[in-house]
Amino acid sequence: MTKLNKSLSPEHEYLGATKSVAYGLQHVLTMYGGIVAPPLIIGTAAGLNAAQIGLLIAAALFVGGLATILQTIGVKYIGAQLPLVQGVSFAGVATMVAIVTTGGGLPAVYGAVIVASLIGFFLAPYFSKIIRFFPPVVTGSVITIIGLSLLPVAVRWMMGGNKTAPNWGSIENISLALLTLAIVIGLNMLQSPTMRRLSILVSIILGTCIAYILGFGDFSHITNGAWIQAPSVFAFGLPVFEFTAILSMLIVTLVIMTETTADIIAVGEIVGTKVDAERIAAGLRADMLSSAAAPILGSFMQSAFAQNVGLVAITGIKSRFVVAAGGGILVILGLLPIMGRLIAAIPFPVLGGAGLVLFGTVAASGIRTLAKVDYNEQKNLIIVATSIAAGMIPIIDYSFFINFPKWVQTLFHSGISSTCIMAILLNLLFNHLPSSKRKSVTKNKILQEAHH
Repeated sequence: MTKLNKSLSPEHEYLGATKSVAYGLQHVLTMYGGIVAPPLIIGTAAGLNAAQIGLLIAAALFVGGLATILQTIGVKYIGAQLPLVQGVSFAGVATMVAIVTTGGGLPAVYGAVIVASLIGFFLAPYFSKIIRFFPPVVTGSVITIIGLSLLPVAVRWMMGGNKTAPNWGSIENISLALLTLAIVIGLNMLQSPTMRRLSILVSIILGTCIAYILGFGDFSHITNGAWIQAPSVFAFGLPVFEFTAILSMLIVTLVIMTETTADIIAVGEIVGTKVDAERIAAGLRADMLSSAAAPILGSFMQSAFAQNVGLVAITGIKSRFVVAAGGGILVILGLLPIMGRLIAAIPFPVLGGAGLVLFGTVAASGIRTLAKVDYNEQKNLIIVATSIAAGMIPIIDYSFFINFPKWVQTLFHSGISSTCIMAILLNLLFNHLPSSKRKSVTKNKILQEAHH
């Protein structure tokens, strides 16, 4: 991997154990809902009981922590060494549920994840070459849509997190979320840099305490069940390798690699550090290697978490060692189910109030990148407008692609992948095809002649 000047690159700064753990805990709280949701959905679809679903969730936390440490600390050729949190990807949930419910069961899911991830691992150095097709007009569009695509998650959290609950969208839920949001804003008005950086963590803690006092949430199950439990190897049976399942997961793998590439570029922009093809390849290898190993302990395909990119932006804490500490906390949570139950008890509206700022910050970072684009060039305006609009389609109405083939639905399931694909294609069309290059040369000649 390309050697970086570690004295100048902010991601290599070590803040000390205490600060690293505190800031790392912020990352865990930010992504906790996202990392436990996929195993919950897949386990329910597989007909598992509550105890078995608990094992899936514990495995997701444990493997996500190990994957995060691998991505942030890294070894030779593996790991982007950037503040990126890893966890079970949402991109493959629909596909894995389909495999589970069509008779393959969890063993077929695990077999498909292993094979598809190994293929992705060997594709990483070739896939990373697309970095040259990511100028600011593309990266800005992708980073902006990452934030916009996450905002509906924050809104659902603000409303209660569960549409079937009787208090969904209640004034109480939204008021609690707005109170948490107000705490975040208030803390960011303080003179203390430390309090501003810890604003998300402190707001979630204070919001949870207020929720407890007011009778929100259910904290009664925290002490129920085992306190310490290690993940089991192949707890749900040995993997089964089915061709159709593997093919489906391979499409998902390409989507995840696209999204992870976008996240690596996004966090590189925010941190202000160099991101080249070698670094992207190292990040993708960590993604795919952890994904291939995940089924051994009962987890699923891993991916970088976009919501944590927002936390890096809003706190200004760019150290990869902070995120590595967050990975360590995830590993501990995977071994201590009681701690997982404690964090799981945090009311969704509290997370929603903090998430509104976090995810909006990602979009703002994208807008800042788009400010570098020359809009006097009509083609740049078209690329940005069309890419963001295309990314908004699955956000506005997820059923837009429902009558398309399954692979199309998988490819364009999220606004991130839709924008990424559209922006790359339009950038190729306008800036890399021979005809577009000839037009650019002709225009430059005309401008030079007019200047002289």
